[in-house]
Amino acid sequence: MSASEPTMLDAGHFTTLRITESVDRLHAQLDRPEVRNAIDATMITELHAVCAYLEQHPKVLILSGTESGGKGIFASGADIGQLRERRRADALRGVNSTAFDRLAKLPMPVIAALDGYALGGGAELAWAADFRLGTPEVKIGQPETGLGIIPAAGALWRLRELAGEGIAKEILLTGRILDAQESLQHGLLNAVHPAHELLDAAHALADRIAKQDPLAVRISKQVFSMPREAHPQIDNLAQAILFESEAKFDRMQAFLDRRDAKAAAAPEPTSGDDR
Repeated sequence: MSASEPTMLDAGHFTTLRITESVDRLHAQLDRPEVRNAIDATMITELHAVCAYLEQHPKVLILSGTESGGKGIFASGADIGQLRERRRADALRGVNSTAFDRLAKLPMPVIAALDGYALGGGAELAWAADFRLGTPEVKIGQPETGLGIIPAAGALWRLRELAGEGIAKEILLTGRILDAQESLQHGLLNAVHPAHELLDAAHALADRIAKQDPLAVRISKQVFSMPREAHPQIDNLAQAILFESEAKFDRMQAFLDRRDAKAAAAPEPTSGDDR
């Protein structure tokens, strides 16, 4: 890292995201409670800035919402006022889809901590994450067809990959809203936690990721997203890189040392004649 590169994200000018950063993770909190965290053009710009930073300084990203009217909320969807005015050229630019795709391709895992509503673009933002944790109050779905549009920021293909064709079509074509248990049942949530424990659970998950070798995590995420026809060749190439890493030798030697120390400390078995 050169002396000119920032070690922390300069988010002092952000107006829609609140940023908290540590050595191994960054927490971005959606912060437009007056409109239930509706995703507008400014938030998309700030998400791009977060992605640009994490592409250069790989860290786990935690996404969460805030409170609105005393209740937790992730994101109620895209800002309908702005969406109403968008035309063909805006759709072809992929305003939201480009940002969410960039987020999904970040080097390190992304954790979405969902409370309350995660609808429309808010749900699509969650689908782009690697992990989704929720509260019992979660309501998640894609109401776009009721507004005369489609969910064009990833739901039309990510939902089938995540939950299967049947439930994906119910969500996409009927506007069905799932609660926390239904989302958990269909694999759309990894776990459900009480609201007051949600962020602690997200950080605990980030702690577990942080215990792994960062390069192995990054390469695993990249290889996982490759098409089937790329395997097993891509796996072999990725493993070849990791087989030469210092972390591989250090971590495996540490494992062998712990095993040997445990074996040496174990009491020797006694024979039956000693009883």
